[in-house]
Amino acid sequence: MATRRPAGLTSWAEGDHDWQMTATPVLEVRDLTVFRGGEPVLRDVSWRVASGEHWVLFGGNGSGKTTLLSALLTYVPAARGSISVLGKEHGKFDWRQLRKWVGMVSNAVERLVPSEERAVDIVRGGKQGMIGSWGRAEADEEEQARAELRGLGCEYLAARRFEVLSQGERQRVLIARALMARPALLILDEPCSGLDAAARERFLLALETLVARDDAPSLVLVTHHVEEISPTFGHVLMLRDGQVVASGGTAQTLTTENVSRALGTPMVVRQHAGRYSLSLSVEVGRVV
Repeated sequence: MATRRPAGLTSWAEGDHDWQMTATPVLEVRDLTVFRGGEPVLRDVSWRVASGEHWVLFGGNGSGKTTLLSALLTYVPAARGSISVLGKEHGKFDWRQLRKWVGMVSNAVERLVPSEERAVDIVRGGKQGMIGSWGRAEADEEEQARAELRGLGCEYLAARRFEVLSQGERQRVLIARALMARPALLILDEPCSGLDAAARERFLLALETLVARDDAPSLVLVTHHVEEISPTFGHVLMLRDGQVVASGGTAQTLTTENVSRALGTPMVVRQHAGRYSLSLSVEVGRVV
């Protein structure tokens, strides 16, 4: 079962976890610059995610989204700047420990999952960050795995093999797997890729249920589709060519001007009932 955080608590411990709930940001990136092949692919990126905030990382192809994620997970080195998770700075703390506090759901993770594995076993493996069944399932681990599936409205998938699940069902199973480690931050990398409109809306509804939990992590949704940005996400970081175009509250940041600049094309952003749509501008001209 999920651990409930008492009201007013400023720190929380769960197994190996011990992190600040209020004053310490979940994630803080300061003036981050990353080079690849001698060329800067991220330049002076700063970003702060406070506890309880849910962000969208938005940008077109080649904007730097993947490089930023790779830097957060220590897969690429920073040339300048700093990255801190839960107040622990990259390079000054055992990052293998901090990786337990950053969950990731991506196509890369999905490709590693054995197709014959049962959903409940996939979720159970998330407790230790493993993929594939290892050892005999303890009763409490299986119950926790089922509880995570139940919390996402998909406990009925527990005994089904991964290969027979729809894309939307697979995404929810992988989120449940990531939640087993009680992360402080959960990154969803293009989670709606391959989903039809109905499946996308069911997935976004599951995220609404997730963030309502007392033990919900901060979420980061990585996308280049404004249609995937639901009211769950209150903040947006927008990138283009490895630099920050805009950052802040969703309503103030997801504007026609900012999106046009981020995508390098004149666009029109429309908002209705907390959701967004996008179309090409009829105006002729180049956005710089």
